Amino acid sequence: MQPSMRMHVAARAPHPMAPITPKSGTLAKKALIPTLAWLGSAYLVGLYVSRQLHQKSAGFDKIFAQQNTPEVEEARKRDLMVETYGDPRNSLLNVLGWTN
Repeated sequence: MQPSMRMHVAARAPHPMAPITPKSGTLAKKALIPTLAWLGSAYLVGLYVSRQLHQKSAGFDKIFAQQNTPEVEEARKRDLMVETYGDPRNSLLNVLGWTN
């Protein structure tokens, strides 16, 4: 015997006395977990990126500290004509290099 379409509809229909809308407390609990998961993962990604940037920055600082001898600085000032055009380290385009 094959079930009729009417039997399928009757099986899926909610009980006549069942509430149509969910309780507000359950809806709030259901929305809270994904929100906390999203905020937690966004925080962890930000923390990871920040840590990576600090590690790379420290590595570059070590490299540049070895190269910033007085002779290298004099050659840089002479080649870039710092007295004539100003120091490119202080230009607006180098805002990410500003430390203070």
